[in-house]
Amino acid sequence: MCLSIPSQVVQLHLEDNCVTVDTLGVQRRVSCLLLEDPLALGDYVLLHIGFVMSKIDEDEAQASLESYRQMVALMPKQDNLPC
Repeated sequence: MCLSIPSQVVQLHLEDNCVTVDTLGVQRRVSCLLLEDPLALGDYVLLHIGFVMSKIDEDEAQASLESYRQMVALMPKQDNLPC
């Protein structure tokens, strides 16, 4: 099973069909080669192993992010997490 956290497009790299996304404050460059429709700044997407798999609407993204924040808040606090 894979957990995909919605990520927001914050920069376009048209020269190599990539975008930079922000996932809960962490930014990374990912490929759009598997996506047919073009992306715009502010779009929300789901990723898998460095590729944009789908675009999702903002309401769905925000609801998912809120659920994720709630899950994290319920987790016991741990030092020395591996990631």
